[in-house]
Amino acid sequence: MAHPHSKYQDFESLREQAVALRRTGLSRRQIRDRLHVHNNDILNRLLEGEPPPEWTKRPNAKDDLRERARELRLQGWTYDQIQAELGCSKSSVSLWVRDLPRPEPKCTPEEQRARMNAGLARLHASRDLERTATKQEAAASIGDLSDRELFIAGVALYWAEGSKDKPHRRTEVLQFINSDPNVIKLFLGWLDLLEVTRDRLTLRVSIHETADVRAAEEFWADVAGVEVSAFSKATLKRHNPRTVRKNTGDSHHGCLTIYVRQSADLYRRMEGAWYGIVGGATRRPD
Repeated sequence: MAHPHSKYQDFESLREQAVALRRTGLSRRQIRDRLHVHNNDILNRLLEGEPPPEWTKRPNAKDDLRERARELRLQGWTYDQIQAELGCSKSSVSLWVRDLPRPEPKCTPEEQRARMNAGLARLHASRDLERTATKQEAAASIGDLSDRELFIAGVALYWAEGSKDKPHRRTEVLQFINSDPNVIKLFLGWLDLLEVTRDRLTLRVSIHETADVRAAEEFWADVAGVEVSAFSKATLKRHNPRTVRKNTGDSHHGCLTIYVRQSADLYRRMEGAWYGIVGGATRRPD
């Protein structure tokens, strides 16, 4: 079947129609459908030199940044300074202002570094605020946990961090160690849900031998809500002179080990619940 325009033999006539339609405000798709031209190369040739109508132009979210970048470049700012000021990539700055003349230096290298460092500090502060806001919003969205939710969270936490029974080493007992106070608080909250009283717990600090053991025990006693006298003798890690330690200073409190006496049944419930969680997750509909 012959094409309506004899396979584009009358190109100039077709171009006149395409240009006329373009100038009435039609989009490329509308012109394509109106003239039955479905070859993009030919359509490009028909509309060559004809700008698209304003209504087809999508707004660019970076237009404001581009204009600001050009203003700063004309004021003599460097690429690094513009990047730090606007918080965008250096490649974007280059793309936006590369047609502008290179500015003459208006300050000393020291002043340039100070200005750049100030801009980077503002950028980092802005990103820190954004991170904090995101975390706070996520925290607020959780709200109060039901008993079921706390139980599931505690099981998952234990399976990730707690001691587990092995076929070659039968240890059906709840034993948990961690250096994060919030992780410890969640684990203790889980034990409270399981009605495990504090007098069933054996608590022990594990810390480097050069640390302040007493201060560490006082810290973990406050976290666990017990007296320091409830702690067993601390486990001290020996110092290797070839190792450069980073976990030092007043903020380092070592790890807290929590051993639950007479907890074989609780361990089995925990392990069974864990596999129930895995099964529930893998049975979810697509």
